[in-house]
Amino acid sequence: MKISIVEDEAVWREQIQSMIEKYGREQNISFQISAYEKGRDFMESEDADLLFLDIELAEGEDGFGIARQLMDSGNQCKVCFLTSHTEMARLGYRVNAFRYIDKRHLEEITEALDFFLAARIQDRIIYCNDTAGICVKINLNELLLVETYGRKLRYLMRDGREYFCDGRITETAQRLSPFGFFHIQRSYIVNLKYIEKANSHEIILCTGLEVAIGRVHSKEFKKEFFKWRMRFDQ
Repeated sequence: MKISIVEDEAVWREQIQSMIEKYGREQNISFQISAYEKGRDFMESEDADLLFLDIELAEGEDGFGIARQLMDSGNQCKVCFLTSHTEMARLGYRVNAFRYIDKRHLEEITEALDFFLAARIQDRIIYCNDTAGICVKINLNELLLVETYGRKLRYLMRDGREYFCDGRITETAQRLSPFGFFHIQRSYIVNLKYIEKANSHEIILCTGLEVAIGRVHSKEFKKEFFKWRMRFDQ
């Protein structure tokens, strides 16, 4: 997951990056973080899933203007504005701002990341090659589980559709982990969102499917499932 920071003052850039890194360590989520002093440097790449953007930048740059360029170009990056003047937040509706963070309360970054990740699993699309070499689109919001199937992976959707694709279970688990999926045993990755019941030995998904919890995964599963319920369950 790619996060960018555009802030002209080094002290703020460093504090914001430090808080994002701390969040990633605590939540066991890998972020690729890029920090920029100037908005034009970021705009040369426009490569971020979430952007922490100062409203008032040096050299005449304007955070609202940068967000407008992103929106007009069709870029799907979520913009979280940084400001010392909260009265400016009312202008954010013009550029579909995701969040506002008062620089005097940088602890709000944690909440912003929580809500971003919660929304992210609803929107996320991944692409995989099926057994015929055709690229298929998989909506993570509808993905129930992934399981090994011979030398392939079976992606089972909530409505019963299934896709057989290339890939390795461990690499796929790492890829899906930031979006609420857990590698619950050697052969299965499950969507935590669709777990109806769980005990120390197995889980029951919303479809009634029962999946055993691997012995070596049991302790970590309890921790991750609890965190999921606390952060994302509505």
